[in-house]
Amino acid sequence: MTTPHPDAGTTGREPRGAAPHLLAWAELLRLPALFTVPGDALAGAAAGGRPGPRTLLAVGCSLCLYEAGMALNDWADQAEDAVDRPRRPLPSGRVRPAAALAAAGALTAAGLGLAARAGGRALTVAVPLAATVWAYDLVLKRTPAGPAAMAAARGLDLLLGAAVSGRGVRQALPSAAALATHTLAVTAVSRGETRGGSPVAPLAALAATGALAWALTRGPASDRAPRGAAHIVGVLTAVYAETSARPLLHAVLNPSPPLVQRAVGGGIRAMIPLQAALTARSGALTSALLTAALAPAAGRFAKKVSVT
Repeated sequence: MTTPHPDAGTTGREPRGAAPHLLAWAELLRLPALFTVPGDALAGAAAGGRPGPRTLLAVGCSLCLYEAGMALNDWADQAEDAVDRPRRPLPSGRVRPAAALAAAGALTAAGLGLAARAGGRALTVAVPLAATVWAYDLVLKRTPAGPAAMAAARGLDLLLGAAVSGRGVRQALPSAAALATHTLAVTAVSRGETRGGSPVAPLAALAATGALAWALTRGPASDRAPRGAAHIVGVLTAVYAETSARPLLHAVLNPSPPLVQRAVGGGIRAMIPLQAALTARSGALTSALLTAALAPAAGRFAKKVSVT
């Protein structure tokens, strides 16, 4: 749900024979970024108890609300995109604005329906999550509160997974805070995607990455963590730090639009190893490895459709 850059979705590597309307919707919905979503609920479920059958409903809700935000983002930005990003699906005419808005509404309703099936506690988290997504896209995106709203949405998404687990959301608050901190940093950097700018935001994001990596590897993991969990947490944390920090350092040294765009893309991809590290630290190693396994698929899809 970060601000897209001028040529988002038009990488020049479009697959031959792909139906144009399907490719346009893939660009609109930022399908590669979808791989960063399931780890939210899995990390929340691991911190709040144990992943179970209702965790799948939480994952489904997260996916629907995330994609609702993607469609709504472009609907709200269509006037700006017509000037700065004319090749985006809406200004290029490949997707009708009314269809994008209808998709945002339908996906929101579907997400809330899945949350209702998961139980009252899940719906209690999903409603403010959906409200935050709509408020961000329609009102808050270009205000000083924009990055904080995006961070709140990611934190709530993690708490959604905790809401359907055994011990509830309180145990998952530290994990939600970590994910929200990373999201806040990436969203702040994304504001320089189209015009570049100061190295301050990338530098702050680089400091946040270092602080999160340090915190993940300090102190004991959950008392439910099996032997060897600390080593897995360390490896996943190292992957997170490398994925996020390297493009951020380049953006600090030269905050031009292309390098800022790469830093934002790296920050989005880094969410997967961060989620996996948080999940492993909570003791759910199987869920952590499943989350980490989403990263290669995200990378392959990102070569065809931009994640930002």
